[in-house]
Amino acid sequence: MAFKNNVTRLLDSRKVAYALFELDGDKHSAEETAARLGVPEVEVFKTLVILREAPGKKPLLVMAPAGREVELKALAASLGEKKLKPATQVEAERLTGLQTGGISALALLNKGFEICLSEDARALSSIHISAGDRRANLRLAVVDLVALTRARWVMT
Repeated sequence: MAFKNNVTRLLDSRKVAYALFELDGDKHSAEETAARLGVPEVEVFKTLVILREAPGKKPLLVMAPAGREVELKALAASLGEKKLKPATQVEAERLTGLQTGGISALALLNKGFEICLSEDARALSSIHISAGDRRANLRLAVVDLVALTRARWVMT
């Protein structure tokens, strides 16, 4: 039976074209995912949970290319924030309810997170992102991802 979860059901219900790639259940970094799929790292985007300095503000979900560290100063400047910091693995899992390696903006729609997408994605027609589970990755058009998530373009 083919892999199904809330993310794939959402995409199916909205008639969004995507390709699903099933992986073994181990935790995968975005770099490992790119290698396993045989695609360039620039096409695989990781989703990071980034914490804001201001109390009471919901964390950010930032989708950025594999193989690159997010420049927090550039990100903060593009969002008009003073200071940002990455969530720890424990914080990210507690805040999202998802395991690291399986955090997906599509799985967290309507949960109050501001969703951001690296400007790097503008140069690509489609990208790979987590399907909301460590065992699954999907490729979809950047325009569809932005339309579904209302992602804000940011410098990373």
